[in-house]
Amino acid sequence: MKLLTDCRLATMVAGGEPYGAIDDAALLIGDGRIVWAGPRADLPVHKSVETHRLDGRWVTPGLIDCHTHLVFGGDRSGEFEQRLGGATYEEIARAGGGIVSTMTATRAAPEDQLYASALSRLAGLTATGVTTLEIKSGYGLDHDSELKMLRVARRIGRDAGVRIRTSYLGLHAVPPEHRGDRGRYVDKAVDEILPAAHAEGLVDAVDAYCEPIAFSTGEVARLFDRARALGLPVKLHADQLSDGGGAALAAKYGALSADHIEHTTEAGVQAMAAAGVVAVLLPGAYLMLRETTPPPVGLLRRHGVAMAVATDCNPGTSPVVSMTAALNLACVQFRLTPEEALAGATRVAAKALGLQDEIGTLEAGKAADLAVWDVERPAELCYWLGKPLLHRRYVGGIAR
Repeated sequence: MKLLTDCRLATMVAGGEPYGAIDDAALLIGDGRIVWAGPRADLPVHKSVETHRLDGRWVTPGLIDCHTHLVFGGDRSGEFEQRLGGATYEEIARAGGGIVSTMTATRAAPEDQLYASALSRLAGLTATGVTTLEIKSGYGLDHDSELKMLRVARRIGRDAGVRIRTSYLGLHAVPPEHRGDRGRYVDKAVDEILPAAHAEGLVDAVDAYCEPIAFSTGEVARLFDRARALGLPVKLHADQLSDGGGAALAAKYGALSADHIEHTTEAGVQAMAAAGVVAVLLPGAYLMLRETTPPPVGLLRRHGVAMAVATDCNPGTSPVVSMTAALNLACVQFRLTPEEALAGATRVAAKALGLQDEIGTLEAGKAADLAVWDVERPAELCYWLGKPLLHRRYVGGIAR
């Protein structure tokens, strides 16, 4: 048994005090799980093996980055320069850059190289309190390379001191060898690559990119039908660049989340609300693409759609490796309150991964994934941009 005491808890349990805050608190950990959390004066009788006095520091659930593309080869700093020179994301993609350029580098890289480069980016996330993250495929775009990416993601989960959820993103872009026959690629992604990845135990969820420059609602529906047949949950890159009906499609399939959603209409928001779909807001991509249409946060609040926040760490449109930076950007750009943003990186992000019964709040029975912070108020996690705030992480009750 391990006791954390002389601390303040931001439990992030919904309702009650802001942030679910408990002053002068204590938290008991046993067998990797939270045994008890509450006011120190109410601490039950226990046999503690270790006591950690935290000198009044704040403890939150470990942060959850529920949308990343952490595993990839190369980088796209050259395209960053092009965009600053006036080129649009669509123009770069149609000229053979964007996702396809990362595909070339990812296909060429061996697994060990992909693993090492992913760890360098992971270090930034864990240094800002992340204990769980999602990692997508989608830069291989053929059988061997997609499975290679997912194997690297699983390896990170085994060896790097974080929890990992994987998403198969085969419908991310059409690879060059199939530009003249995109239907054949969709067939392969749906009927060959996904079943193979699932059979190898590499897939926790299925994702797709639904946009005119990517895949249609009909093509995505085929993929989601196959996912459903395999018993896999789905999620969707939806309505990022245009209103393509992505949010409504996500709702139709009971998706875990619809992500980006800058151009989602009120009808799409209502469909998400009815289906319990989480809205994942990605302020890093919004910033890097210099977008001017923010997600419909007011509509999401009005209709009761839960909002998560994530880095969207990727080489092209969101080279963000700081979860606290993402929280700041969500507040500044999208006008989330600090409490909404922190909930979006804990309680709501857990729901976006289907892990709401396991992580995301400080409650008895949940995994002891914690972040201990050198702050005076939880809002500081959203306030500072670049300041080191983390004192310590615990994953499954083990200090990292």
